[in-house]
This record gives sequence, C-alpha cells and structure tokens, in this order.
Amino acid sequence: MITLDDIKAAQERLRGIAARTPLVRYYPPAVKNGGTPRANGPAELWLKPESLQPIGSFKLRGAYNKIASLTESERANGVISYSSGNHAQGVAYAARAFGVKCVMVMPRNAPKIKVDATAALGAEIVVVGGASTERMQKAEELAVQHGYAIVPPYNDPFIIAGQGTVGLEILEDLADVDLVLVPVGGGGVSSGVATAIKLSGSKAKVVGVEPELANDAQQSFRRGEIVQLPAERVSSTLADGLRTQSVGPLNFEHLRAYVDDIVTVTEDDIRSAMRQAVLTARLVAEPSGAVTFAAWLYHQKELPEAKKAVAVITGGNVEPQLLAQVLGEEIPSTQ
Repeated sequence: MITLDDIKAAQERLRGIAARTPLVRYYPPAVKNGGTPRANGPAELWLKPESLQPIGSFKLRGAYNKIASLTESERANGVISYSSGNHAQGVAYAARAFGVKCVMVMPRNAPKIKVDATAALGAEIVVVGGASTERMQKAEELAVQHGYAIVPPYNDPFIIAGQGTVGLEILEDLADVDLVLVPVGGGGVSSGVATAIKLSGSKAKVVGVEPELANDAQQSFRRGEIVQLPAERVSSTLADGLRTQSVGPLNFEHLRAYVDDIVTVTEDDIRSAMRQAVLTARLVAEPSGAVTFAAWLYHQKELPEAKKAVAVITGGNVEPQLLAQVLGEEIPSTQ
C-alpha cells in the first residue's frame, strides 16, 4: 500500500513536467421554468480538467513518476507498456523526456487519434487484439526478449502515487470538498486519488464511476474479490480508456480501503455528458473522462449528499468525428 509521502514525492518529481490543472466551477444552465437548477444536488460542482495536460490526460503523472523511479541501467534498454491510448501517450512523452526507447503494445480498436499521437512522440507501436489481457501478455513477452523495463498502466505503486497527485491538488484548491468523483478503469487514478484524499485527513467521500458495460470494478467492490469481464463486453463501451477487463490487484486493495462506492453510467449518459461539457462547461471531455460528469448529471440519487463536489475529467483525447457526432445529438433533461 502506498503512503501519503509516496504521493508527495511524486508531486515533487512532477513539478515542471505535468500541468497543475485548475478546478473549474460548473454553472448549470437555467431550467425552463426559471427555478434554481439542481436544487437537490450539490450546491457546487467543480471540474478538474486533466484534459489540459500536455498529452491531454492524467496518464502523464503516473508514467513519468514510474520511469523516474527506474535506475539508469533499468532504462538503458528502453521501456515498454500496453495501453488503449492515454497511458501510451504518457509513457511515450515521459520516455522522450528521459531520452529512452519506448515500445507500446496497443489494441487494434484503439482510437486513431491516440495511436497517431503516441507514434508522433517517438514510440514504436505493436498492434494486438482488443483484449486487455492480450496486450499485457505481449508486452511481458517482448520485455523478456529485449530487456525492456515494463511501465504498467495501473497495477504499480509508482503509477498509483503519480495519479494520486490529482487528489492532492484537489485538496489544495478546495479543502472543504465533500465529494470527489473519479473514473475507474484499471484503478490507477481512482486508487491514487482516493488514497490521497483519505490519508490527507479529508472527510470527503470518494466515488468511482465506470460504464455499465465495463462494470468489473463495481462488481469486484460489491463482492470483495476481483471480477474479470469478457473482452467483447468491455470493448463495446464508448469509453475506450475504461475497457479494462478487471482492476489491478494492488489497485483493488486501495479501492477497498479508501473508496466509498462505485456507480455506473450508461452509454447515453456518457454521450450526453460529453455534449454538456462542451456546450455548458466549455471543456472537451473524451468518453472515459466524461463518466464522472455523467454521474453527477444523471445519477444524483446514487451519490452521497454533498455541498461541494469535484468531478475529475481525466482526458480530452476524443476522435473529431465522434465529437462532431455527439455535438449533434439532443441533451436529455437533467432534472
């Protein structure tokens, strides 16, 4: 289990590397009858736009912290990882900063915008099938063959600590926050943020959010043991960054210790939240990053009561065609 000191050490390593993203106050549009919108919800919602990072997502934090922790001899042969896109860019960016070779194993259904961005950062791309287990196995195989150092996407203490710096920043900017909403994929950012919040002594509730179609974390949380879902099911969600088949074992231990609940959102919720983010918050959120906003907009009854809430928007790397499509759709009522 990581400590608060681990997260603070990561924060020091990341100074001047990762952006210190702000909290952006969300002001809901007025309701048609002229009344106060969302009277039964939190009095305030703040968005934490990790989409403003140099690579467009929070993944830079953990990737850089992990590579920084390696010795020069460990970095000598290069690093390798496996990702559907955002972690790939984070590792490639960090590897370039350290001047080391980067190999990335990516699924064939990864968004083109993320594959292209990873290649542009200098990474060598290896393409495999859509299962998260398949890309992990290929990365481990290549690591043995070539002596690469593995930079896991989530199941690693340095990754968790790096992502946990998001939580420290939230508390620095809004010390009296009551509720923090964070996406759950493999569990890196959710376990890191929850650990940072709770070990800092905050009374805030931390709730994970994931797609209904990839609700392995929620099932695991309810059962008290890790549940793995079929690749074909999790691959069907629009939220490509949350298509992991199961949470990491280390992440799960942190989630059980520090997360208060995990809720799910539908595909329609995600699309609507993406559109709301652009039109009413003036922020671009990719599907995976929009799940927290979707939970706040459409699943209030499942969330703890709060006067001040923060929704972490983990990334904004969305295909232009998808964004254009989503912007042309109608937003359902949030009341």
